[in-house]
Amino acid sequence: MIRVFLVDDHEIVRRGLADVIDQSSDMEVVGESATVRHALGRIEALVPDVAILDVRLPDGSGVDLCRDIRSRIPNVACLMLTAHDDDAATYASVLAGAAGYALKSVDTPSLLEAIRAVRNGRVLLSADAVASAASRMRETSLADPRLGSLGLRERQVLLHIADGLTNRQIGEHLGLAEKTVKNYVSSLLTKLGMQSRTQAAIFQLSGGERRRPDGAPESRSDPPS
Repeated sequence: MIRVFLVDDHEIVRRGLADVIDQSSDMEVVGESATVRHALGRIEALVPDVAILDVRLPDGSGVDLCRDIRSRIPNVACLMLTAHDDDAATYASVLAGAAGYALKSVDTPSLLEAIRAVRNGRVLLSADAVASAASRMRETSLADPRLGSLGLRERQVLLHIADGLTNRQIGEHLGLAEKTVKNYVSSLLTKLGMQSRTQAAIFQLSGGERRRPDGAPESRSDPPS
């Protein structure tokens, strides 16, 4: 079962989300909160698989809460939920380590699929959100010396993370065990000074032209190595 924690200051929204999630056979709501102050402690105690966070909360920001969760409990995937499509909030969410970003107008099947996706380690951002975040990160990531610190396998894994693949899918592409891929992901995040796959994916995409691990340019249409 996928264990989900809800953070939203509107009770009717939480009730609606809980009803939808609890009706699914593979997930359940294990807790909820209306404020940042009460949320973090409860999430630390319950350690859900996914935390669904409202971007705007009465006593603070869901983005800041996401950053605290990812720092203290990195195994919890954060899915940001908001009523407004906001480029600034999307960018801030990426930097905070959110695994995905969705509007409250999302339909039920899409929401459930989003929860499953981020729980499985996928980066779940719209093409527009990725383009916007990548554009804002471009100046700092082009020719970034941190890329030179990555080994061959780490660079291959980074390319596949940018393509939205899970650890299992990356392992299938590279002929590696899922646990080995997880170790490479942890290593490359440490070397890049990042906390989440989302940040790494945007960092890779913001470089503009993709390159194969041997340094040669790679077309978007090329199959992953």
